[in-house]
Amino acid sequence: MFMTAFSSLAMAQDTEERFNSQVKGSLIGFGVNLTDYSASLPQVGKVNMGASAMYWKGLSKNLDLSIRYNGLFSDYNKLNASPEIKLISELEGSLHLRALSDDHLLNPFISAGVGVGRYSGAFVPYAPIGLGLQVNLFSETYLFLQGNYRFSFQEDKLDNNTFYSFGIAAPIKPGKKKEPAAPPVPLDTDGDGTPDATDECPTVAGIAAFNGCPDTDGDGVPDKDDKCPTVAGSAKYGGCPIPDTDGDGINDEEDECINEKGTAKYKGCPVPDSDGDGVNDEMDKCPTVPGPVSNNGCPEVREEVKKRLSFAATAIQFETGKAVIKKTSHKLLDEVVAILVEYPDYNMTIDGYTDNVGKPEKNLELSKQRAAAVKSYFVTKGIDEGRIITDGHGDANPKASNKTVQGRAQNRRVEMDLKLK
Repeated sequence: MFMTAFSSLAMAQDTEERFNSQVKGSLIGFGVNLTDYSASLPQVGKVNMGASAMYWKGLSKNLDLSIRYNGLFSDYNKLNASPEIKLISELEGSLHLRALSDDHLLNPFISAGVGVGRYSGAFVPYAPIGLGLQVNLFSETYLFLQGNYRFSFQEDKLDNNTFYSFGIAAPIKPGKKKEPAAPPVPLDTDGDGTPDATDECPTVAGIAAFNGCPDTDGDGVPDKDDKCPTVAGSAKYGGCPIPDTDGDGINDEEDECINEKGTAKYKGCPVPDSDGDGVNDEMDKCPTVPGPVSNNGCPEVREEVKKRLSFAATAIQFETGKAVIKKTSHKLLDEVVAILVEYPDYNMTIDGYTDNVGKPEKNLELSKQRAAAVKSYFVTKGIDEGRIITDGHGDANPKASNKTVQGRAQNRRVEMDLKLK
């Protein structure tokens, strides 16, 4: 009896690589058989039943070797006229050539071999030749059907006969699987992990996100498209930074005056000069009124105004020993009010003085009161009191000698001056 591997015809869609992926190992099994010593086909009442033990091994994907022991319960004895039933033993080995590789479910085969059995009191050799079918159940169990015609080498002791068997076998240990060949490693010239087939920069290491091209400045624009590859920029400007046309440190997208240098405070525009006098508003103490740079952008007090102010200050008269302004001085004070209105960006200082007649303490207090009286007059005329600063100095800083009436008259005075805020 022959043990052969059956490979799956039902899996015809499998590739040849799968068919070759496994080599059958060694199998052991058993079977039942029928032997007919009288005819080429079994005849009822003239066949002998038996059992077999077998060893089977795959030699290649289409060739198997089997060794089997057959035990037949038979009264066959060609030399004995009165035979008796006894056990006939046979040992045979065969080669099986399969039509298909070993992984198919159904696998037909042809076989041929040699065997020897004890017949008529002697060991008689014979040659089995036949056909069979192997059934492969997941390479875990093999079923086999086989029919052989066995030629006797000593026909005086053994007739040619037919032999039919059904058997089952299982692997002694799993077969050795062939490891599938590793796929070829794709070529990657620059070693950046992106195969040359898809690498747009195959000789320069890059990153997968840019199809193998580098991004030196890390701005998201690959070097091959970056007009400024070593300086981070944006795709909008070809990988270069946002331009700063006027070079003021504020890029053009945020600069409202791209052709004039400016500051961030004014969105890239120069500090404004509201009155157009050449002094910007941050430096101009009079940003709404034109004035020269020498006077911090404020208009200078005209000479005639200075003269009128100086005359008015010296001509103001008070009641003797009092801080009461004589009505005759109101016209002069009104002229000073007009000057203050004309120059709103100026403050005024008023300093009171006396002669040396009397006690110095009283003179000091009187000088302060007279300066305050002048301020009060201006405030009643609508001048903001915050614009006027007063002080008194008594008989200090005389302008003339206190020894004469005329000198003492000059020393009793109020000095006024305009100063930028």
